[in-house]
Parts: sequence; C-alpha cells; structure tokens
Amino acid sequence: MIEVKDLIKAYGGKTVVNVPQLTINKGESIGLVGNNGAGKTTLFRMVLDLIRPERGEILSKGEAVAGQEHWKNYTASYLDEGFLIDYLTPEEYLYFIGGLHGQSKAHVDEFLLTLTDFFNDEIIKKGKYIRDLSKGNQCKVGIAACLLQKPELLMLDEPFANIDPTTQIRLKNLLKELNRNGVTTIVSSHDLNHITDVSDRIILMEKGVIIKDIATSSSTLANLEDYFAVGQNI
Repeated sequence: MIEVKDLIKAYGGKTVVNVPQLTINKGESIGLVGNNGAGKTTLFRMVLDLIRPERGEILSKGEAVAGQEHWKNYTASYLDEGFLIDYLTPEEYLYFIGGLHGQSKAHVDEFLLTLTDFFNDEIIKKGKYIRDLSKGNQCKVGIAACLLQKPELLMLDEPFANIDPTTQIRLKNLLKELNRNGVTTIVSSHDLNHITDVSDRIILMEKGVIIKDIATSSSTLANLEDYFAVGQNI
C-alpha cells in the first residue's frame, strides 16, 4: 500500500531521514519506534505530504502522494493537536469532519455511540471547546475523527502518550479490530509494550535510518528493551 523510494529529508544541511526503500503492504499493522530525533514524525509528515523530501518519492497504492489528492480519500491521520480545529466543540468538529465525507449529523451521532467507552463520558456534551480539553481528551477527539472516516490507511503518532491507562487498553482493542478488518495501521510510539501488542511488524529508526524491520514475535518486546537499554542488536 505504501512504498518509499530513495527518500532523503534534510534541515540546515543535516539529513534527518534517509530511507532507501520501505514497503508497507495492505492490511499490515506497523509499529514505528525510536528515540527522540529518530525521524519518525518527519517520515509521517512526508507520507502525508505535509513536508516534501529533498529527494525520492512516496507512493500510496502506486500513486505518488506529493501534490496528489486521491490518497486522502482513504487515509486518516492524527499526529498532534494541530490537526484539530480548537475553537470548535468536539461535536462541532466531528460533524465538520463527517460532512467532509458526506455523512449527516445523524450518522455521526450514531457513530459516536460506538465510542461511548472510548470517550469515557469526558468528551461529548460537556460544553467545552477542544482547546479547553486535556491533551489526552484532544487525542481522543483526533482519533475519533480518524475512525469516523472509515479509512483504509490509519496513521497515528504517539497516540498512547497522553491518554489514561483505561483508554490505552481501549485504543489497543480498537486498533486490533481495525487490523482484523483489513485496515493498514502505522502507529508510532515510545511505549514499547503497547506498540508490540498492536503491531505485527516493528520498524526501528535511529537518526533518520531504519535500523531494523522485523516481524513481531514473543521475544520482540524483550529485544527492544535490551536495545534501548544498552544498544544491543536485535
């Protein structure tokens, strides 16, 4: 579904992403891990055509994402609160996103009922603007907007970082269900336990380079912990 070829991104003359080749197949659940500065978010932003590389290209379903629009019809993403319209209430924002995808308010309301547990009675009908929500609840709104779009490709950057433990578990269950239904998921996280639990493939980045690309197994979590603890090879 996603193919990266000869990708180079640099800032101030310093290369921050250098990925000669990467293929992500339809229906895969990908976990992207690495220390701060590894290039994970920069890679995400290039896949979403938010920034352009110095060299190389990214294809989605065989078509270049740069300057194109078609891939946006089946792709949903939440990287940070900058993706939200913070002067709206959660309901207004979700109605807006639904409207962009031809969904009525009634359809959106019906969809939101399926997320009652995920929202934990903290989001809907609280009379708050998105800007007044906690980081964790803003993240919930962003993820809900992604799910509302019924994407074929879902990309989330650090979705476990600010949400409470109960919601983390519920999010993991949502991601697993999406993957069972054939959705391709690419999730970046510093939480090694959660990311190995929801991914069948782990991509490890350091200083803009993919160090390892491995299938998840019963030993993956321990191996990753060893790598980040003492720099051992996986």
